[in-house]
Amino acid sequence: MVTQHYKIFGRVQGVGFRKATVNIANNFKITGTVENVEDYVEIYVSGQEDDVKQFMDRVLKGPNMFAKISSYNHEEIDYREFDQFKQI
Repeated sequence: MVTQHYKIFGRVQGVGFRKATVNIANNFKITGTVENVEDYVEIYVSGQEDDVKQFMDRVLKGPNMFAKISSYNHEEIDYREFDQFKQI
């Protein structure tokens, strides 16, 4: 089990990015959060490494047609357990 932390920049606020990310998360066995922070979206995601990778690959393609990701950074952090994947 792994936990990864992402900061995603671009047109990611006010375009349904968080809701679309939660909808994508429902297709994977992952938990975590997605939240607007300042001028970026922050995602914490926990689960099996393959599930986390597949989920983030899909999110980073743009979770909906309105979002446009210009850049992101991420890091693996100590494992954190979440009850579900939710929008904050």
